Amino acid sequence: MVIIIVQVILIVMFGISVTMKLLRTRSMVQHWKEYRYPMWFMNVVALLELAGVIGLLAAFWVPVLLKAPAALLIILMLGAIHAHLVRAKHKPIMALNACAMLILSIVIIVLEGSAGM
Repeated sequence: MVIIIVQVILIVMFGISVTMKLLRTRSMVQHWKEYRYPMWFMNVVALLELAGVIGLLAAFWVPVLLKAPAALLIILMLGAIHAHLVRAKHKPIMALNACAMLILSIVIIVLEGSAGM
């Protein structure tokens, strides 16, 4: 049950993130400029996040798929934390959401690993 709740939270949060990136909301564009990444890279990240969301959704029907999207989201959130703290030199509070999504993605890997034992 915990895995399902975490999946739903991640699907919603990354769904919002994908939408904001693809629509190029003012706040997302501003952050991207602060990260000093090219704007085309925002689309790449959005599509990778979308792949993670689709993988999390697919895992409801094919649970063996769950670890792959969780691993992808872990990598993306490590990159997001780096972007906030190193590239943009934001205050740590700005990376809080990315840290929370990282932890939830790790929880999926850990719980899924222990469920298979």
